[in-house]
Amino acid sequence: MKINETTALLEGSGSRALMEKLYGSDQVEANIVRYKNLLKGFEMTFGDQDVLLFSSPGRTEISGNHTDHNHGKVLAGSINLDCAGVAAKNDSRKVRIVSETYGQDFTIDLDDLAPGIKMAGTIDLTKGLLKGFQEAGYAVGGFNAYITSNVISAAGVSSSASYEMLLCAMLNTFFNDGKMDTVAYAHVGKYAENHYWNKASGLLDQMACAVGGLITIDFKDPAQPAVEKIDFDFASAGHSLIIVQTGKGHADLSADYSSVPQEMKAVAACFGKEVLADVAEEDVIREITRVREKAGDRSVLRALHFFEENKRVDAMVSALKEKRFDDFLAGITASGNSSWKWLQNCFTNSAYQEQGITVALALTELFLGEKKKGACRVHGGGFAGVIMVMLPNELVEEYIAYIEKAMGEGSAYRMSIRPYGAICCSDYMV
Repeated sequence: MKINETTALLEGSGSRALMEKLYGSDQVEANIVRYKNLLKGFEMTFGDQDVLLFSSPGRTEISGNHTDHNHGKVLAGSINLDCAGVAAKNDSRKVRIVSETYGQDFTIDLDDLAPGIKMAGTIDLTKGLLKGFQEAGYAVGGFNAYITSNVISAAGVSSSASYEMLLCAMLNTFFNDGKMDTVAYAHVGKYAENHYWNKASGLLDQMACAVGGLITIDFKDPAQPAVEKIDFDFASAGHSLIIVQTGKGHADLSADYSSVPQEMKAVAACFGKEVLADVAEEDVIREITRVREKAGDRSVLRALHFFEENKRVDAMVSALKEKRFDDFLAGITASGNSSWKWLQNCFTNSAYQEQGITVALALTELFLGEKKKGACRVHGGGFAGVIMVMLPNELVEEYIAYIEKAMGEGSAYRMSIRPYGAICCSDYMV
């Protein structure tokens, strides 16, 4: 479908219904304009071609902090911030991508997918995705894409995974007849980050962005994670999800992030296992003296966090299914306390005077204590970045004004869970 036909399609009822599901009823018109601008940008860059529209959300992690890499359980959701794009096949061996948001314009030769020396940045990540498709036996080909994103960068809502899953949707649609499932998407994204970014990530970010909606994932079998959609709308409970950006830490956090899975695995190794999902909590407690001596005390605490967090995910899923919302909120609070005290990922010891997350959590706990409502916890990888807050709708504006005095104007984002993951929007608009 040519540019003018696709532009007209955006005004149809199918498009408006999709926009409401993706972004909310108050954001329909703004996103129709957003997609029209994408089409204009594509046409100015590549000319008039047969194009398709795509969208891939960011994600929020509600419970299951640092469990996926040891094959644990998570509760996560796709959010109404996304990476959106216009794309068309170009019948060549070249992939050209223009990012409106980040001012990037680069071309990748499909016959030269070796990573760069630094193994960092969008080009290497894109090469890793393309190579991941090939390694997994999927087809790739040349295409042009014009992309924009409003997924907050470096904020724990997975802007990189959102981009990865967007490209997966494009490659699946154009060259694989739509046959790939979301698990395949996630494994390709993990491959790219592991082998082209030197980032020891699991599958959580990619799965949450790819699947869509509110989901629980059990990574016991990482090759085929067990995914279940949870039919629950926070709006129906009169609550909103808020992400607060506490400021990016100046320290290099790579060692901090890597230490979490490594230390958990060190405890597993005490029992001849690779990951904690294959170890029983009671065995660790029974052998605590030996494990402390061999793996270290922080490793033990992080392992205990893993076991208890897995139980919490199950309990919180049950609470949502049974409409016990207060119990669900209590689970968020317990998860946050465990992350702060046991997992210890709210600040880095290499820059202990930089504690944006803990300051934001302390201020938020004071606010929640006064109101006697809501819950909060560290969000995502931790050490620097963002916190998550669940609040009754009537307190949202007051809280945002309160926290932004400390964290800066524009630091708080009100979000909602959208029902779709990485999709070809054009399929839903007809």
